[in-house]
Amino acid sequence: MIFDGHSDLLYDVTRRRLAGETRVLERRHLARLRRGGIEGLVLALWYGRGQGQTFWEGVPGAESAAHRLEIMLSCAQAELAECPWLAVVRRLEEAEAARKAGKIYAFLAVEGMEGLEGPEELDRLASLGLRLGMLTWNEENRFAAGAAQEPGKGLTDLGRRALRRMEELGMLADVSHLNDGGFWEVLRLAHGPVAASHSNCRALCPHPRNLTDEQLRAIRDSGGVVGLNAHHRFVHEEPRRRTAETLALHAAHMAEVMGVEHVACGFDFCEFMGPGNGAAAGLEDCGHASAFLDCLERLGMSSRERELISRENLLRIFRETQ
Repeated sequence: MIFDGHSDLLYDVTRRRLAGETRVLERRHLARLRRGGIEGLVLALWYGRGQGQTFWEGVPGAESAAHRLEIMLSCAQAELAECPWLAVVRRLEEAEAARKAGKIYAFLAVEGMEGLEGPEELDRLASLGLRLGMLTWNEENRFAAGAAQEPGKGLTDLGRRALRRMEELGMLADVSHLNDGGFWEVLRLAHGPVAASHSNCRALCPHPRNLTDEQLRAIRDSGGVVGLNAHHRFVHEEPRRRTAETLALHAAHMAEVMGVEHVACGFDFCEFMGPGNGAAAGLEDCGHASAFLDCLERLGMSSRERELISRENLLRIFRETQ
């Protein structure tokens, strides 16, 4: 079974609910989640407009990031109320209880804080159940600069205050979308485990969203984890090498650099966002997730190593920060 540390399903929920649909997760995604062996996932609130045209273009008031965040929160809450088979959880004990009851468990995350004015607004998000926070997506905002920005910039004063407040609230800091400068400042300031929920190895694919070996070791030293990302652009520069097997090589490299205890899954499946958002061949959507474990087995990883990567390492991080 797999605990997927990064899922954008709430994006699909929001766009479809705004178009009049209900029970989006159950009707459009549940069968694939079950088929892929997904026992739990981190549902991210990504309310950015991205680098191309998205459904937000037709939504009144969507020029405001704060308004987009409120819309997504509202749609997510309405959708999750329609999912008796899914349990939104904050603590490891709740996740285990949900799994034993045959339910999929979900931790909530905010993917970028463009829609927040200051760190004090994190209190409300935490009260709504959010357990993981990213200061940015790829943009630069009042807290930090994302991976698509100048790599030398660090956190702003608001960003440093937000990091402190997240720690006080039991929200795990996620550095997957930070630029290099912000990454190193978070690792210097953090008092506990840090995660990169959906990033790969820059040694195998030199994309700024991926991490250097030095960064991998820094996350290890924090006690954190890195979640393997199936998005095709982060797997390999050559299109023919963008496969589940190559992603397994990222896992092997991480295990060699950090130790297998710091490797997790954060597949970032988002094929429903349209062209250009496909995953590696063999991992086309969440229904194929278990094929990745087969790739790890063919590389010679033991059943215990596969269990650590597929679920236990990430669950440990949520236990240590609750």
